Amino acid sequence: MSRVFNVAVIGCNIGRSHIAEAYSKLGDKFRVLAVCGLDVVQMNAVAEEFGVPRRVTSFEDVLAMPDIDIVDICTPPALHVPQSLAALAAGKHVICEKPVAGSLAEVDRLIAAEIASPKTVMPIFQYRWGTGYQKALKLVREGIAGRPYAATVETHWRRGADYYSVPWRGKFETELGGVLVAHAIHIHDLLCGLMGPIRFVSARLATRVNTIEVEDTVGAVLEMETGAVVTLSCCLGASDNRSRLRAMFQNVSCESSLAPYSPGDEPWQFDTPEGADRSAIDCVLDTFSETPRRFLGQMIAYHDALVNGTTLPVTLADARASLELVTAIYHAHDTGAAVRLPIGPGHPKYQNWKPQNLPEKARD
Repeated sequence: MSRVFNVAVIGCNIGRSHIAEAYSKLGDKFRVLAVCGLDVVQMNAVAEEFGVPRRVTSFEDVLAMPDIDIVDICTPPALHVPQSLAALAAGKHVICEKPVAGSLAEVDRLIAAEIASPKTVMPIFQYRWGTGYQKALKLVREGIAGRPYAATVETHWRRGADYYSVPWRGKFETELGGVLVAHAIHIHDLLCGLMGPIRFVSARLATRVNTIEVEDTVGAVLEMETGAVVTLSCCLGASDNRSRLRAMFQNVSCESSLAPYSPGDEPWQFDTPEGADRSAIDCVLDTFSETPRRFLGQMIAYHDALVNGTTLPVTLADARASLELVTAIYHAHDTGAAVRLPIGPGHPKYQNWKPQNLPEKARD
């Protein structure tokens, strides 16, 4: 019989999705014993829906529960670091929604705390789990895709005044960033999974759509360590919500679906040059089994890692890489120059990545 871990979910908005998509389907692996939130009506509704026995408004009360193994943090971004550190200190494993931190200094502090603790921190990157993306990843990892050439990544969503009416959104102090941090971070993580580490970043930012202090429009060019060239485009003023990743390799071009919140899901398109032998590619595609998607896939892999003592399916090093890209884009915008990665403690934006000259919203 597999080990069942007791979970407390902190924050009942995205936290509800963690329960609905994953924990409620994995009763042989996880048991949600507590939910915690400041919105009592929302918290009680989630608890009633999923039969969660404990409902508290105090995070400290959760940390004092001796039978809680895992604290799943789904609170506003500015709370992620202090709550993760407190949970580790209380002897709990931590799951943390994106972004795990608001600077590279903070994520490095989390990494140091995890190293000093017997417990672990797993960031959430649920977009990785989807059959289409996993097929592409297999083609790359087995060398079938060949050399990477170029890619384009689009996060074209619609977010308006209703979205930013939530008090903590749209502010660097509480949301920690704009479209780069709150919306595009997942698909940019997928990009690096396929194309490898980043070498140089050039970028421009703007606040074009909403009257907010964070960016809602971004254009960036990346040079990967492999030499591949990538363009990133982000905008929260699109007519609808679409995400797209298209990656070109020597032997195949891989293109995601347009699903904004699950671009890893099928259907993906895998095209080869005319007349090319695609037997090895078709063998992978035709024999690949469907994989559990989004939070369900990540939590299954997480349970396996906890039970077997193996590397977590998403690590703080993965989260650091995603935040290093954010930091580089902000710095590239400020300086107008290409930024070389990696970024360490001596960098001007290591402690605080907030851009200094973000253009004001364009006026009609």
